[in-house]
Amino acid sequence: MLKKLFQTLRLPLRRARPPRTTPEVLTSRQHPLRRGQRISRHAVSVVERLQQAGYQAYLVGGCVRDLLLDLEPKDFDVATNATPEQVRAEFRNARVIGRRFKLVHVHFGREIIEVATFRAQHPQGDEEVDSAQAARNESGRILRDNVYGTLEDDAQRRDFTINALYFDVTAERILDYARGVHDIRNRLIRLIGDPEQRYLEDPVRMLRAVRFAAKLGFEIEKHTAAPIPKLAPMLREIPPARLFDEVLKLFLSGYAERTYQLLLQYDLFAPLFPASAAALEQNPEYTHRLIRQALINTDERIRLGKPVTPAFLFAALLWPALPARVARLQEHGMPPIPALQEAAHELISEQCQRIAVPKRFTIPIREIWDMQERLPRRIGKRADLLLESPRFRAGYDFLLLRESAGDDTGGLGAWWTAYQEASDSVRRQMIRELSSKDAGEGGQRKRRRGGRRRRGSNAATPVSDDQ
Repeated sequence: MLKKLFQTLRLPLRRARPPRTTPEVLTSRQHPLRRGQRISRHAVSVVERLQQAGYQAYLVGGCVRDLLLDLEPKDFDVATNATPEQVRAEFRNARVIGRRFKLVHVHFGREIIEVATFRAQHPQGDEEVDSAQAARNESGRILRDNVYGTLEDDAQRRDFTINALYFDVTAERILDYARGVHDIRNRLIRLIGDPEQRYLEDPVRMLRAVRFAAKLGFEIEKHTAAPIPKLAPMLREIPPARLFDEVLKLFLSGYAERTYQLLLQYDLFAPLFPASAAALEQNPEYTHRLIRQALINTDERIRLGKPVTPAFLFAALLWPALPARVARLQEHGMPPIPALQEAAHELISEQCQRIAVPKRFTIPIREIWDMQERLPRRIGKRADLLLESPRFRAGYDFLLLRESAGDDTGGLGAWWTAYQEASDSVRRQMIRELSSKDAGEGGQRKRRRGGRRRRGSNAATPVSDDQ
């Protein structure tokens, strides 16, 4: 009873502003949204069908926000007072998904319209009894969120004001319960309710704030931003599989470089990539330059409509933490390639405890890194064999990335660039020149052939050509 009393006394102090029970209504004369323009016809049909069945239904969230900003929505979400089971009964092409947050996917070929039932705020303290509908852990993080409510409840439990906008496609009006239109005009990311409490409910909201700020070019409102550095370590409590999905959204949406800067600004990078954050402290100039250039390249490929792979992205994000580990293993007598492979296995295993990178990406990551030891080995037929490898292109691109960050590879990137473009006769000449150079530089090494190799401690530096 005392705990409940203290919570009752404390709640009014947490609330940044009292919840609005009646929305600001923007008519069609006050906004540019039209049901027949840039809005998915399937999303319109889902809303209309639910309304015709007697339910409330609106387009909601990011699609409304993006249309107001004259951006192309990535997808269209619907909010309704129909339960998931009632929505499923209306659509033969729908299925109920999720446990933590139950909702419905209505399929129209390759397009999916996501339909969510209006949610209410979680009960406080002793009122929270039905664990099948709602559950929190000891820190307050929401583990299950299926407490249904009214439209007004739903607006107040959404995360950011700019995502709490509801568009009625029939009347072509926008319902704004949280001054979201005002924040869009002022280019602000603002949480609804008390920021610290909302982050405790779901720490991923800190990543979402950064992602929206980077994507939209908005500023994070000062009260929304203030608790983030202190609460950033809470990301360690988030399931690694969920963090993998969030990291892909952060870095593969075309705003990766800006996102990276914000993650550093708000101390969110270290909870996601602890080994890379340590490398950033130990060798800030090189680490920052390599990661930043990789993200700039990723943004450019997305802008040009070229494919991008999470494997190359993670290879770049984690690489700065690798050379020191390789060096330690080599100091204990392990040869370069086995040392690289062992260090790579160790680093990726540690990272997967934080972000669950699937095996279909961790294998290519290791192959890209492995190429960095193999590309310097060009004597005889090795160059042609490497050129035929399915991982050559990714390894070569990664080599150029390293060089752009300051790795001294002795012109290796330029050599491979020329080799790819050369005729067969020119390629043979290039190999002969390498062999002659090797013979001139190291007759003594030639006599030791087959003996134990020696290698410097920096794994990012190419090995000599005769190896």
